[in-house]
Amino acid sequence: MENIDTKQLDSEELVNRRLEELIDFRTDGQDLQEFWGKQFDLGLAWVQFPEGSGGLGLNPKYQMIITERLRSEGISQQNRIANILGVGMGAPTIIEYGTPEQIQKYLKPMFTAEEIWCQLFSEPGSGSDLASLSTKAVDDGDGYIVNGQKVWTTLGHLAKWGLLVTRTDPNAPKHRGLTFFIVDMESAGVEVRPLRQITGEAEFNEVYFTDTKIPKENILGGLGEGWRVSLATLMNERVAIGGNVRERGSGAPGHLVQIWKDKDLKDPIQKDKLIELWIQQEAVRLTNIRASELREKGTPGPEGSTSKLYEAEINKASYEFGMELLGNDGLLFPRGYSLTQPELNFDNDTFGFTDTQSLFLRSRANSIEGGTSEIMRNIIAERVLGLPGEQKLDKDKPWKDIPRS
Repeated sequence: MENIDTKQLDSEELVNRRLEELIDFRTDGQDLQEFWGKQFDLGLAWVQFPEGSGGLGLNPKYQMIITERLRSEGISQQNRIANILGVGMGAPTIIEYGTPEQIQKYLKPMFTAEEIWCQLFSEPGSGSDLASLSTKAVDDGDGYIVNGQKVWTTLGHLAKWGLLVTRTDPNAPKHRGLTFFIVDMESAGVEVRPLRQITGEAEFNEVYFTDTKIPKENILGGLGEGWRVSLATLMNERVAIGGNVRERGSGAPGHLVQIWKDKDLKDPIQKDKLIELWIQQEAVRLTNIRASELREKGTPGPEGSTSKLYEAEINKASYEFGMELLGNDGLLFPRGYSLTQPELNFDNDTFGFTDTQSLFLRSRANSIEGGTSEIMRNIIAERVLGLPGEQKLDKDKPWKDIPRS
């Protein structure tokens, strides 16, 4: 027991010393990306990662110490939100399945948000059945030629790199013929088209690949291992979306409290509902803290699906209640519906939206993006409760023989 306590004390002392060095590095008017680069070099980016890869090889619970200290110093960690698909999804997948060269090349500019990442999984004909995808990658000797279409690509218009899953063997069953690539979004043959959303903005995109060449060194996890790597990425995505530990009272509940104060509301029934939503959100936040402290490096378990499900549903309920608090003002839409696309923003974590009406409309996507709430319930049912899974009649059929819509 003494050895364990000593080890934990040494780890915390190491983290605190590195934190002091990082905070001493800060100067007035300093470029944020320079600061985040120093944070990476000190091993305080992903503390559970190996040394030299943005980490210190420690338990991930120490990341909370880092986050809280930087918050108390007023230092932005918005790179984690602005590049959430890279920092939250790409990094843990690359650290688990990537080569040393890939780890060295991608992680630091990812953490500093100098290189934005996107996810290229969903397709118009695949729906929630990712393994049925049809984007093809054909070996031409020194690389792969990719043709196909992806959809709902968040921030694809800003991305330098994409996490792309393709079909390399149409003769294999659908789960076994997939290969995962890191694709340069500036490559010839990559076309990104905006998708207008209910908010008027085009945060999502559709992406077309036409004879796009990807070098073999950009395969992540090995030929034919795409499903395994994709599953790890999806689980990391749910942790990133559902497991984001916000500051107490921030996000949706903080927004509702501000409306209550600004409008000087008094209704006791509405007050009870506001308090109930705040408590629910706080319960999720505390659960996320516990999950973060217990999480180890590698493919996450189903806990992220639980958090992601509740976070989505509570967000929707919160902003719906916010519209109720606005009364007739909720019928207005002050931002207008001009087609815009979000740019990098290190000052706001709500996709650039600050008005309740936009946040209400945007929250509709929370139960779809990163896996629908229905999919999350299936995962919880099968992997947590041990209920039988859905019947899969095409599991062992070659993909090319499966009827497609």
